[in-house]
Amino acid sequence: MQGTKTLNVFIVILVLGFFVGGMVMGQLGPALNGFLRLQVTPARLVTDFTAVMGVGPTLVNVAAVGALGYLFLKINRLELRGAELAALFTMMGFAFFGKTVFNCVPILLGVSLSALLVRRKPRDYALIAMFGTAMGPLITFIAFELGMRQIFALPGSFLIGTGIGMVLPPIAIAMLRLHQGYNLYNIGLSAGFVGLFTASLSEAAGADILPLSMWGTSPEPLLIAIIPAISLIAMCCLVAENPKGVGQTFKEAFGDFAKISTMTGRLPSDFVDYVSSRGALLNAAIMGLLFWGLMLFLRAPINGPVLGGLFTVVGFSFFGKHPRNVVSVMLGVVAAILFFGLDIYSPAPLLAILFCTALAPLAGEFGPVVGFIAGFLHLVIVDRTGTWHGGMDLYNNGFAAGLTATLIVSIIEWYRSAREA
Repeated sequence: MQGTKTLNVFIVILVLGFFVGGMVMGQLGPALNGFLRLQVTPARLVTDFTAVMGVGPTLVNVAAVGALGYLFLKINRLELRGAELAALFTMMGFAFFGKTVFNCVPILLGVSLSALLVRRKPRDYALIAMFGTAMGPLITFIAFELGMRQIFALPGSFLIGTGIGMVLPPIAIAMLRLHQGYNLYNIGLSAGFVGLFTASLSEAAGADILPLSMWGTSPEPLLIAIIPAISLIAMCCLVAENPKGVGQTFKEAFGDFAKISTMTGRLPSDFVDYVSSRGALLNAAIMGLLFWGLMLFLRAPINGPVLGGLFTVVGFSFFGKHPRNVVSVMLGVVAAILFFGLDIYSPAPLLAILFCTALAPLAGEFGPVVGFIAGFLHLVIVDRTGTWHGGMDLYNNGFAAGLTATLIVSIIEWYRSAREA
């Protein structure tokens, strides 16, 4: 009970912090005006909201999307556990480059309606709904990029977004069977599958889906400080669980962190449920600082998309990722970048270093060699998959990771079964 309360405080502090930070950076009027303008901005990959509208409005958008996700969990009476935290951090992370309140709501509504149609409670599919907001760019594409009259475009986009939400649950369940839980971003694969069809239908109907590339490169001190601040808040929340015994609390937290490090990470690996909120908070803080430090070492721009990747790493540190199962996958991506002579600072390779960690369960289950191979193959396919769905699936790396995991797992399982026979 105490752990759940601490996690709620953790999220509330973050949401309020982003709102206040956005207001301070952008000033009240301009920040709110910029936030409203972001709602009608094209959101397909890769659209860096910090480059489009500035830091202040973007932070307000992050706070608003985070508040929407948190409220959605509360409406569905779901406690904060590892999966819920992963979903919240992913929503907030992608609010730096693609998700808005406007394009999230129809998906949340559609998945909830899908649950009611099959006589289930909306809470049963709430996580699919939250992760399913990856399809948000399709809604803004219909509403603001097709050139339709707004009287038709706005309701049309809302209805189509709701419809997309209604078909996501069966597709997500089917996709999970393909990779058997070895891709942490299962909805990325599901959304990519749906996005492939929607983009194809749009192009067949004559729509011109031009690639987008808004990529901020200006150093912003506040953006650089966000991940260390989150790690510090996590540590403070950890101490708040037992302020009179800080030493004992950290001793127990490191013990739980060691237990987490022995887990494979295969879905569903809820570190909060299976181990403790203490160990999960410590793991999230360590993972956030580890990859933040890597970005600084590479001198990568800490912009909206990179922060989205870092947020997703932190979120899934409650639900599948830990240092032991991510390093080999990441090294595989770096090796592929060097082998093929790619520019590590271009969006696709740089983001792949962060998002390839979706394949952490492969390294956790089959060892670092398989993790390295998975990372290498992931980099090869990730740039190609983005063109398939026209940037409609924000979790493009999840799409690529799902395909990579399916390939590797099917080969391993075939050889295992053949040898046993």
